[in-house]
Parts: sequence; C-alpha cells; structure tokens
Amino acid sequence: MSSLLAVRATVRHPAFRLAIQDMAGTSLGIAAWGLVTGVAMVKTGLPVPLAICMSLLVYAGSAQLAVLPLLAVGAPLWVVWLTAACVNLRFVIFSSLWRSYFAHLPLRQRLAIGYFSGDVIFVAFMKRYPQQAPAPGQVPYFWGAASTNWVAWQVPSIAGILLANAVPLSWGLGFAGVLALLGVLLSMVNDRATWVATAVAATAAVAAFALPLKLNILVAIAAAVAAGLLMEQTERRR
Repeated sequence: MSSLLAVRATVRHPAFRLAIQDMAGTSLGIAAWGLVTGVAMVKTGLPVPLAICMSLLVYAGSAQLAVLPLLAVGAPLWVVWLTAACVNLRFVIFSSLWRSYFAHLPLRQRLAIGYFSGDVIFVAFMKRYPQQAPAPGQVPYFWGAASTNWVAWQVPSIAGILLANAVPLSWGLGFAGVLALLGVLLSMVNDRATWVATAVAATAAVAAFALPLKLNILVAIAAAVAAGLLMEQTERRR
C-alpha cells in the first residue's frame, strides 16, 4: 500500500508533468529510432520472442544496433559483449553523476534508476538540476522523463518487431533511423568537448570502416572518449 501511495505521489508531482513536457520534443526521434531498431532485429534474423526480450531487457538502442551486425555475421561472443560494453561505457559516467542526486535512495530504487537511465533523460535532468545535490522534485522529474522515454522507445520497438515482415526495405527506414538518431545526438551536443568528441568519433569510424566485424565502432568510441577527456582536462587547466 505504501508503495502504491508513493507511486501516486510521484505521478501527481508537478515535476513529473514538467519532465513529460521536456521530453516531448525528443520523443518523436526516440520513437523513430525504436521502430527502426525493432525492424532491424527481425531483419537480422532474430526470432520475434528473442527480439522482444532483447528490447525489454537490454533497453539500449545504440548497443542493440551495434551488436546486430556482429550477430548477423556470427562474430565471436567476446566481440559482441565487448562492443556492447564499449558502447555503454558512457553510463558509467552517468551513474557517477546520478550518485550526487540519488545516493540517499534505497538500493532497489537506485537499481531501477540505472535500468531506466538514458542519454536524453540525463541531458534533460542536468538542464533542470545543474547543482549536483539532492533537491525536492528530482525523483519525480526523473521518473517522468524515464517513463516517457521508455514508452516512446518500447512501443515503437515492439511494433517494429511484430510488423517487420510487413515493412518493405524500400521504405528506407534505415535512413529514417539514422536521421532520428542524428536529431537526438545533436540535441545533446552543447559544449566544446562534446563537439570535439563527436567529430573525432565520426572521423575515426569512417577511417577505420574497413576493419572486420564492425570494429570501427570500437575504434570510434575509444577515440571519442580520449578526445573528450583531453578536452575537459584542457578546459579545467584554462
């Protein structure tokens, strides 16, 4: 009963509705990305039940899209896991910053926050609460953003999985997904270090495109992380 009351209080909080409003602009891009990812999973050869399970459990579009080509060509499992881990390394940074806001919460709530955390949620939250300290409204705001993002992803993703065989490749959904991803990415690029890391990642991915097993993705991630850290250190010294 107490848990139900807590959920009702969270949903009724003004910060919860504010988060939904903040996420509305990016939800269309997230939905398009989810739809393309759902179609891609089935087109790659994953059975529908496994694809739905992957969408619900993994819940990381960039990691899912990164490992799909590897699964399709029968890449070694260690390459698949390493690729997914490298793509999701940014969540280590996110978690260290979430700690400043949510360290006082019970463990199960922090684990739930870890699952529902996402790039767009992180950006929206940091814009609203730049001061890294607990404050009223932060928890309802996070859950408002997280629930909006989860629905915007999972509903189109599962729809794409179920309707994949009815969607012809001539529709160009892959290109639409790239455009949606670019829209989400550009909304998150808001400082010099991020711009440099983005440019370095794009350059490295193209330069290493000839590597087998899509290893150019790992090269791009490593180069972007190194460039971003170097830029942050340089700015701190200045």
